[in-house]
Amino acid sequence: MAAFADNGARSAARQTVITPNAGVPLPDVKIYLAGPLFTTPERDFNVQLATRLRAAGHEVFLPQEHPAAKRTGRAIFEKDLEGLDWADGVVAVMDGADPDSGTCWECGYAYARKKPVVLFRSDFRGSGDADDIPYNAMLIGAADAHIELRLGTADEAAVAIDAELMRLTPR
Repeated sequence: MAAFADNGARSAARQTVITPNAGVPLPDVKIYLAGPLFTTPERDFNVQLATRLRAAGHEVFLPQEHPAAKRTGRAIFEKDLEGLDWADGVVAVMDGADPDSGTCWECGYAYARKKPVVLFRSDFRGSGDADDIPYNAMLIGAADAHIELRLGTADEAAVAIDAELMRLTPR
């Protein structure tokens, strides 16, 4: 399995322009796919994105596919922490008027563990702390890449995320 490169450029996260990979095989990256999972549309989008990332050759831990043995807060926390520790990095869906609090925590945990964080947002609403960022400054600062695709599809998201994984992963 390929690991992400530590390029030391966390603060240099940028908006991604979608470009096809032109058939270049992607490295196998273990991804923790973080995001809201509390409505049917959220869960459906998560599954579609995970499916496309897997088709590109990545392993994906999607929390909704790995329920805790018990439905307690502690059991859910421990199960998701296992997934985070397993992963090479985090891909996080930042949709919503304000990104999901659990997803934000997962990004912070990955950052503290020096695991790359790739943020994706298809929401057209803004919620940033400043005019030059789409959402919270702490999330943008912790990200190795952030991808803003207003009303983007799972297919578009997967292409853009793959491009960032290629950039962040040593060949």
